Amino acid sequence: MIECRTLFAAVMATIDLESHFLDATESAAIAASAWIGKGDGKAADGAAVEAMRAVFDGVPFDGRVAIGEGERDDAPMLWIGEPLGSMQGNPNAPSIDIAVDPLECTNHVAKDLPNAMAVLAAAPRGTLLHAPDCYMDKISGPAELDGVISLDASTSYNVEAAASALGKKESELNIVVMDRPRHEKLISELRAHDVNVVLIGDGDVSAALNAADPNSEIDMLMGIGAAPEGVITATALRGLGAPFEGRLVFKDEGHRERAENMIDGDIERLWDRDQLCASDDAVFIGTGVCPGRTFGVETLSDGRYSVQSEVIDVASGGHRFVDNIRSA
Repeated sequence: MIECRTLFAAVMATIDLESHFLDATESAAIAASAWIGKGDGKAADGAAVEAMRAVFDGVPFDGRVAIGEGERDDAPMLWIGEPLGSMQGNPNAPSIDIAVDPLECTNHVAKDLPNAMAVLAAAPRGTLLHAPDCYMDKISGPAELDGVISLDASTSYNVEAAASALGKKESELNIVVMDRPRHEKLISELRAHDVNVVLIGDGDVSAALNAADPNSEIDMLMGIGAAPEGVITATALRGLGAPFEGRLVFKDEGHRERAENMIDGDIERLWDRDQLCASDDAVFIGTGVCPGRTFGVETLSDGRYSVQSEVIDVASGGHRFVDNIRSA
């Protein structure tokens, strides 16, 4: 593992692998932006997937999709386990896993709503959770809540502990929950404490980043979302020193059986941030499609595009926003 991490870091430095990953998210965001407000999230997602996959063909690495668009039979590309990159089989190539969501918030693109992004996380082979496309129960917040909140605790405990750690009244807490029928009990429990429940349609990657951001009004993210976004979020929050926990939730027995085949040990275990992304040699990149955490894609008068991405280097803790002007 040490050799893998050393090689990953060396390649990142010598061939600027990060720029290739940035190219992938930017290309996906631009492709998806053509469908903003057109009511067709599936077409937007398809455009993003195709654009991102095309970029990966030329990336100089031995890559693999650790978690992505779904099982091979269900996803035409970026399926779980799919090989990526131009150096497959090269013994000198860095072996890197990718967790990817070419379009986070497909419905938000269709309806022209905030926080749609093209996102990915990359880390050395075997250090990102490799699991089927399923749901994940999640909790996250700012660095002050590291070791304070947990999925193993009750909603009441987490609210009370967070308020104490942040020096706020419970009524001053802003907690994001996805607006889904499955969260009826959670929302009721939160409102019993008089917290401000911020309901979102989609976009729990952005929500978790907001919860980790000391300049944001959001204090926590709670509830069940998609597992790929959970792995990606855990990578970002590892770089920010913010807490994240997840537990897989299975839609049916088929997903449970596939998880048992892919994951060693207890598939219903509590995964903390550093188990979902088990390496400091990792990077998170998210490029905005619709405005939110980042600016959305803007078409310029000369036909080029203005894009903005959020980049988090886990090893250094570097966190920056990157603005680019590029063609499609």
